[in-house]
Amino acid sequence: MKEPADKIADLAAKHRDRPGALLPLLHAIQDEMGYIPPESASIIASALNLSSAEVQGVITFYHYFRTEPSSIPRVEICCAESCQSMGSDKLLAHARTVCDVHPVYCLGLCASSPAMMVDEKPYARVTPEKFDSIMKKAAS
Repeated sequence: MKEPADKIADLAAKHRDRPGALLPLLHAIQDEMGYIPPESASIIASALNLSSAEVQGVITFYHYFRTEPSSIPRVEICCAESCQSMGSDKLLAHARTVCDVHPVYCLGLCASSPAMMVDEKPYARVTPEKFDSIMKKAAS
């Protein structure tokens, strides 16, 4: 089994020649490992000819990236205008009683508001009851 640093180096090698490689590489690491390990910044910086500070700045700037492993699903609820008009404020309030929720602005499901994502899987026309069902399935 490969060590985390080896996985990161392999992914960096695959992305290094791609224009604007940093964000796709960070997504690939998180997809592969579930988070961005602390040793990633120096490996990525070396592969992409960036400073570790630049890489770390991008990792910490985007709320999407996790810097620690987590068994808790990432829940995002759209709070843009279309979803607000269809009740996302009530959905968000309900969700916050159940788990840690990340408000986001536009998931691209405006015609099916309110929308949410759980670990990058989109859900449309979400009610508090549907939310509970989705989270129950995510926990199992």
